[in-house]
Amino acid sequence: MNGSWLLRGRDGSLSTYASRDEAVWCRAEHQPGLPWTPPRKVGGDQRLHPQLGLGQGADGYAHLVAWRPTAPGESGLVHSTHFRPHLSALDWTPIGHPDKKGDRTGLPAVAVDAEGRAHVFTRNKAGGVSMLAQKEHGGWGPWRDIGGPGAHEELAAVAGGSGRVELYATTSDGILRWRQEEPGGALVPDEALEVAVRPGTLTALPTSKEHTTLFFADPEGMLHAWRPGGDPLPLLRTAGAGPVAALRCAVDGYDCTLLAQRSDSGRVVLAACPTEQESAGLWWSESGPQLPVGTRVALAEDAEGRVTAASLTPDGELGVARQKDEPGLALAAWQSV
Repeated sequence: MNGSWLLRGRDGSLSTYASRDEAVWCRAEHQPGLPWTPPRKVGGDQRLHPQLGLGQGADGYAHLVAWRPTAPGESGLVHSTHFRPHLSALDWTPIGHPDKKGDRTGLPAVAVDAEGRAHVFTRNKAGGVSMLAQKEHGGWGPWRDIGGPGAHEELAAVAGGSGRVELYATTSDGILRWRQEEPGGALVPDEALEVAVRPGTLTALPTSKEHTTLFFADPEGMLHAWRPGGDPLPLLRTAGAGPVAALRCAVDGYDCTLLAQRSDSGRVVLAACPTEQESAGLWWSESGPQLPVGTRVALAEDAEGRVTAASLTPDGELGVARQKDEPGLALAAWQSV
């Protein structure tokens, strides 16, 4: 899965998305703070491969992209929009293949710009990156090869604080970055970072109108933060495998960045620091029960502005913990929903 799978919709309701059993499943609060719906399929009954990209715009709409089989040994990408968490999403719509036809080429990534247009990215057959973007008045533009030879499969796409789309990819030589120079414009290569990085550990978070902070792990397991124009800053050792979940939130009136991950011990761990002031120091704090290998962790703010952490096991069991109504960042007991 690429992108945060825990989202707050336009009406304030939280929703979760998971790829399982050849479909994408959604659960959502009936209304903010009310019980959750049972899992239901997104986009109809099309058979899907277990790879999902998610993005959300400032309008609260969720955009989902997945691969579906089209012929023996071939696949194509499909897109769906979910306007309200407790309502049905649009049916899956074919959006093609970066090489016109062929099998799956990489895990899709999605970012939504300030105008609500989805941008889809995936690796192509040549080993670079291709993108597809929605047009201003509906429909999709053509697939474009934006370069990046040697890109690894997992990409990190995000709309920065200005609403312009950015993309990050890892290679054997470091990290590549693309950005929009103007709203709705093509993505162009930007500053690259020569660094040893563990593939599949990128998390991009807008941390101000000017900056996106990229979190990544090196091969030795040290977590770093990088803002283009500066040097990467080592933070603390990762607690487990895969990327961290990241959230910019307010804690006691202070602008903070919160990180979360499933640790190798099986529990969720969290760390926080003032936003863009990682040098102040971070340390992991454990929370919740033991969770099986493969459990994903996500962060969001609910309709009341409370930090909400969620865990999703490989068999679809959802756990949720919300910030206590007291100073600080303590979470209440985890609940199975």
